[in-house]
Amino acid sequence: MAGRRVVVVGGGAAGLMAAGQAAQRGAETLLLEKMSHPGRKLRITGKGRCNLTNVTALPEFIARFGRNGRFLRQAFMQFFTMDLVAFFEGLGVPTVAERGGRVFPASGQAQDIVDALVRWVNERGVRLQTRSPAERLLVERGRVVGVQVSRGSSDAGGRARQVHPADAVIVATGGASYPATGATGDGYLMAESVGHTVVPIRPALVPLETAGDIAPRLQGLSLRNVAVQMWAGGKRKAEAFGEMLFTHFGVSGPIILPMSKQVVDALRLGQLVFLSIDLKPALDERKLNARLLRDLDTYGRRQFRSLLKGLLPRKLIPVCVELTNIRPDKIGGQITAQERKRLRAWLKDFRLEVTGHRSFAEALVTAGGVDTREVDPRTMASRLVEGLYFAGEVLDVDADTGGYNLQAAFSTGWVAGRSAVR
Repeated sequence: MAGRRVVVVGGGAAGLMAAGQAAQRGAETLLLEKMSHPGRKLRITGKGRCNLTNVTALPEFIARFGRNGRFLRQAFMQFFTMDLVAFFEGLGVPTVAERGGRVFPASGQAQDIVDALVRWVNERGVRLQTRSPAERLLVERGRVVGVQVSRGSSDAGGRARQVHPADAVIVATGGASYPATGATGDGYLMAESVGHTVVPIRPALVPLETAGDIAPRLQGLSLRNVAVQMWAGGKRKAEAFGEMLFTHFGVSGPIILPMSKQVVDALRLGQLVFLSIDLKPALDERKLNARLLRDLDTYGRRQFRSLLKGLLPRKLIPVCVELTNIRPDKIGGQITAQERKRLRAWLKDFRLEVTGHRSFAEALVTAGGVDTREVDPRTMASRLVEGLYFAGEVLDVDADTGGYNLQAAFSTGWVAGRSAVR
């Protein structure tokens, strides 16, 4: 509809996609960005390489989002992985698929994605207004009519207010993770102010803090090919196999981050949470016992701490000695059956109590957000306010690492931008 005025709030992945789609379909489109440049968070995603999406099949892709994944099915049916790849190819940014199905720009530079998107929205006629934080949505008789922003300095020394009339408004303000990029949760307040329910936000894909001094002593140690179980309230809640990392405050890494949201939720409920690390997942109890007996027989003259060099990384040896309560200088041939049993049990169940988690500043994504039950999954339109749409991380949808979250942002932005013009 030519002449229809669409205002998009937020210049991240979802906002840029939404604005470009709306303008391409003939709308007079204004993109409001609070920072000096759009795409600040996009520039640092995937460690600066920008993991755009994942080539995994749709059912598994949706499953990565947990219980709210089904909300995204309609958006993914309209614009999914191959559509996104073709979109960027058309903008002159070829992509490559790597281990785990992760898709990156072939250049390995997230900046190429941002530059292509900004160039595209400019070519489509989008008016980009930076340093323009949206303050509130203007609603009359159940319909959105505009956005109020604060911009520049007024004569009185404060912020000058400016109103942008609109026939449709798309809120794509992102989450609350990486606040330095401008993601400070503004969209949640705007949604609540017009009657929307916001599921409590909390950090997800976030490093975990553990009790005691074990993690600080192991700082920098990366364990590969280990199995980790997360227990909360006496029940096993999650498990994963792969790599984890010890830090000065606790643990992080590829198998820790995906289970962190469940940890955060359990801690919020006041539950006791611990991680059980199986350092030898390839060996069951019987095979591990046989391995220990063989080592003790072959190297029976060596001291216990020396025997452990064949079993553990160097940094982990003092921790093992302490937690198994076996003297480090004890000769291998003198180790009792009871001590061997303690060692075997510890190797299969090295426990760390989780006491907390890092802040939004270190979280990759935000869990929680605008309740998806109040948003039409086919259009991203609000079910409560006519002319209002939501896209991206401001919605209560989040997934594992691997490109899933960015695809959701681009897909919901694509749908919202096109729907806002209808």
